[in-house]
Order: sequence, then C-alpha cells, then structure tokens
Amino acid sequence: MNVTLVLLIVLFAVLAIIGVPLALALGLSTFVSLALTTDMLLVVIAQKVQLGADSYLMMAVPLFILAANIMNYSGVTERIFRFARALVGSMPGALGHANVVASVVFAGISGSAIADSASLGNIEIKSMEDQGYPTEYAAAITVASATIGPIFPPSIPLVIYAGIASVSVGKLFMGGVVPGLIIALALMALNHILSVKNKYPRDERMTLRQIWDCFRESFLPILSPAIILFGITFGWFTPTEAAAVIVLYAFILGFFVYKELKLSYLPRIFKETMMTTGIVMFIVAAANAFSYVLTICKLGNVLTDMAAAMPNAITFIIVVNILLLILGMFMESTAILIVITPVLVPVAQAMGIDLVYFGVMMVLNLMIGLATPPFGMGLFTVSQVAKLPVEKTVKAILPFIPVLLVVLLMIIFIPSLVTWLPSVIM
Repeated sequence: MNVTLVLLIVLFAVLAIIGVPLALALGLSTFVSLALTTDMLLVVIAQKVQLGADSYLMMAVPLFILAANIMNYSGVTERIFRFARALVGSMPGALGHANVVASVVFAGISGSAIADSASLGNIEIKSMEDQGYPTEYAAAITVASATIGPIFPPSIPLVIYAGIASVSVGKLFMGGVVPGLIIALALMALNHILSVKNKYPRDERMTLRQIWDCFRESFLPILSPAIILFGITFGWFTPTEAAAVIVLYAFILGFFVYKELKLSYLPRIFKETMMTTGIVMFIVAAANAFSYVLTICKLGNVLTDMAAAMPNAITFIIVVNILLLILGMFMESTAILIVITPVLVPVAQAMGIDLVYFGVMMVLNLMIGLATPPFGMGLFTVSQVAKLPVEKTVKAILPFIPVLLVVLLMIIFIPSLVTWLPSVIM
C-alpha cells in the first residue's frame, strides 16, 4: 500500500503541475495508482465517485449557488452595495469600507468567495475606479474581502466539511459569525490606514433619512442569513431545506418585491448554476475517491502516530495550518478540504480538538489561499473582472495577506472566538 500512496501523490502532483483540470487529476491519479499496484476491482472507484456526490446534505450546494444567482439578477447586489456605501460614506477610503461591508452582507446570501468576487466585484471595482482609486487597489480589497464569504454563514465549504466530518452545520455556521466579523474589522482598519496615507476620497455624509431609505431597500436580502441561522438553530428545517427556502425567498424578492427578475433570465440563471455546480460536484466526487485511497493506505494512522509524538494539540494545529497554507497557494480549496478532512478529523478527535473550531479554522485558512499567489482563484477571478494583469493584483494584495494571517492566528490561539456563539445559542 505504501507504493500505492507514493504513486497516487506523485501522479496527482505531476498532473496538477502540467495543468490537467483538478477533478481529472484527482480521478486519473486514483484510477492509475489502484490499477497498477493493487488487485482491487476498479468498480470500487466508480462507487466512491458516485457516493461523493450522492449526499442529501450536498444538495444544499447547488441550491445556495442558485439563490445567489437569482439575487444577482434581481438587483439585490446593487442594493446591498448602496446600503454599505451609505453606512460608511463619510469615512476616509469610504468605498473600500463599503466593499468590505457589502461582502459581509452578500456572504449571507452566496456562501462562496468566488461568487462574491464575481458578482459584487463588477459594481465595487467600477465605483472605486470612478472615484479615482487605483484599479489594482480596488481589485485587491475585493479579493481580500471575498474571503469573508465562506466564513460568514451560510457557507458552502462549511457544508462540505460538515458532510465529511459529521458535524452540525448549524454549529459551524454559528462558529463562523465572529471570525467573519473580525476579518471585516481588520480589513477596514487596514483600508483606513492606506486611505489616509494615500489620500483616497470619501463620500459625502448621508442624512439619516437617506441611510434609512438604503436600509429599507436592502432589508429583505439582509434577512437571508437570519432565516438560515434561526431556521437551522431552532430545528425548523435542515441545511438543505434552508437552502431551498432561500431559493424560494430569492424568487419572491426578484419577481414580486423588486420586480426586476424576468422569466427570460431564468435559462441563463439555471445555466450558470448548473455550470458552477458541475465544477464543484465533479471535484467533490473525484476527491472522495482520492481520499478513499488515502484512507486504505492508512495515511491517517501515520498522521496519528506523528501527532502522538507532538508535545501538545496546539503544535499539531500549527503544523496543519502551515500545511494548508502551502497547499492553498497551489490547489483549489474545495479539493483540499475534501481530500484532507477525512484524514485530519480522526487525528483531531483523538487529540481532543473541538471539530467545530477545527472546521472553521481550516476553511479560514483555505480562504486565505484564494487570495494568495501564485494560484489563488480569487486573484484570477477579480483580475478578469477588473481587466487587470494578474501580476498587478498580486502586488496590490500583499499588504492584505498579513492582516488575514493575523486573524487566522487569533482563531488558532483563541478557540472561544469560534466556539462561544454556538455554545451560547445551541
């Protein structure tokens, strides 16, 4: 089995380096390594691929994606940004602050960093450019603030982690609230410093009536995360049912409240949802087979033995975070989460680490990878939106990375930042 493990890892690394799509790299390395080094029936691979996507909980993923797409076509994104801008208009670097605040609000709808970057990014970057902000700075803060999406509830990565680790989705969602707010405050603090230094503009102060009007326009979309959190917490519906409720809620807002969603938009919405879902679930399915091979090769036992040799749990957590940061620079976060979680969770349990804390910490770490060169997906997405060379976005994002790492260190060394809210409410 050691030969199988070595071949699996080497093949996957080679395929990833030469640019083979991630899902294919996971699937091909799994198939070839088992076919060449074992006498296992290869139908097992097909079964594991199918089981990876055949999950009631995973049905929440396409539903959350659909809800976010419906909101985008319903004028919700513009309303959220206007409200965020009204709140912080008179502060230095106002549009940078609005960028972060809007990401917090939109996080409660999409649950995805890439969805946040793509949908809000268009509005945010154009508005900042029109006010005289450098395009690369607008792109950088958009990438950095998008990391809030998968931390603040709802969160597609946390749903995936919950399905693998058998942890309460409600507790994970609650556990992400405080870290998400801390990230927002940290990014706003840095934006303030850079805005004062570079003399970035501020908006005119709005009257209370204007702020109230913006709030009233965006109030119903802002209710989305509350519906999800309270519905799951009080047992009104499961996470998958919550996602379905939000889809229905989005349709009602688009068709009957704002009346900006048209029937002609639906084919495009469904097409975009299916394409995004297909990519995500293809990775989920292939990664499930890949992680199965890691399991039968007893990689978990090896890691458990290594962890037992460590002086304490915090040392293990630090090692895990270093590993995830390195992987996050080169691989897609969903694949890392699916492959690594089945291996690390039993070790974390054996060391007495709270799995809600462990999951939020892992997801935060991997979201930093979206904003980290050389292959952070957020960098490429926002660079395309901003029509900016990736290298310029990479240079501009560098001041934001240490801030995100400081927040990660806070989560690592103060677990109560994650566990306090779930323990109080649930």
